[in-house]
Amino acid sequence: MIHFGNDYHRSAHPRVLDAIAGAGGAYAGYGTDELCNTAAARIRAACQAPNAEVHFMVGGTQANATIIAHRLRPWEGVIAADSGHIATHETGAIEHTGHKVITLPNQLGKITAAQVRACMDEYRASGVEEHMPEPALVYITQPTEFGTAYSRAELVALRAVCDEYGLGLFVDGARLGYGLSASDITLPDLAALVDVFTIGGTKCGALFGEAIVFPAGAPRFRNAMKQSGGLLAKGWFLGAQFAALFSAPPTVSADALAESNATCTRAQAATPGNEVNSAAATTLYEQICARANAQAQRIAEAFRAAGIDMLFDSPTNQQFALLTREQEDKLSQDFVCQFFEEHEGLRVVRFCTAWSTEEGDVDKLCAAISALK
Repeated sequence: MIHFGNDYHRSAHPRVLDAIAGAGGAYAGYGTDELCNTAAARIRAACQAPNAEVHFMVGGTQANATIIAHRLRPWEGVIAADSGHIATHETGAIEHTGHKVITLPNQLGKITAAQVRACMDEYRASGVEEHMPEPALVYITQPTEFGTAYSRAELVALRAVCDEYGLGLFVDGARLGYGLSASDITLPDLAALVDVFTIGGTKCGALFGEAIVFPAGAPRFRNAMKQSGGLLAKGWFLGAQFAALFSAPPTVSADALAESNATCTRAQAATPGNEVNSAAATTLYEQICARANAQAQRIAEAFRAAGIDMLFDSPTNQQFALLTREQEDKLSQDFVCQFFEEHEGLRVVRFCTAWSTEEGDVDKLCAAISALK
């Protein structure tokens, strides 16, 4: 079987595995080692944020719950799309810390500044604020659970409304690598516009791990990490991975770069109003995720050529096809994919590329899709 079911079905990029294998010496514990320091320095450089505080944790749910619990006071809640990961796929982890997730109807996986403003106006006009969780933080994912991506203009608008109402802004970047080449939002933009964001490793080439970036710092966050069980004693294995991911990428041929740029152009055409970043990758992290996006666009184009609609126009590594049961069954004979939901009599099936997706496997999937005509 060829796997397109998720973006974490392989272990890790070879350079990351080499870094782990090379980290067999003796190091200081709890993320105070030279490998974590190197990784943090490289992340600060990529974000153009020399004063940022960088931490490393094992998983995304753990990172999200720890960040939100650290940021909020006991009576406060976090605003999120109703499709957001903290609202749908974290088993009540945020509520377990005592904070309510205040959901807004998603717009293709996103929420807008206008929705946040309306939510805050409703809260302040209620007259019973002391009986309700006070919204104090806005949570978004980049890219979203549907593979769509925020534009820089949308992020700027969210920052403005957060400033207007005194809200924090948190970007969950579990798949951030795939968002960087699919949007005009850069790492320096995130460092300039949000209060905290994560850089996902687990789904983007690492064996495990998420980097947490606080552009303006976060006093006592390590205390919160320890309290949540997230302060890893042998933290240098996280540092080694992110140091590798944020190292310079291998040289790419001119033909490969041209194809990558062409893919970015096609992704932009599929997502009007969201300019994409077609600049050459400066880190391994960006390079391997951009390659995954390029393979995903080939899959989307194959479905459209076969007369099969997509649920969303996704410029990232997640593609959602609208299939009949027969079509899904045929593809499932040779390919691992994931059923998402029923939609107007059809089945929404996710096909997900990853840093490890091989071109030959995409060729086989595209041929199988073409045979569905």
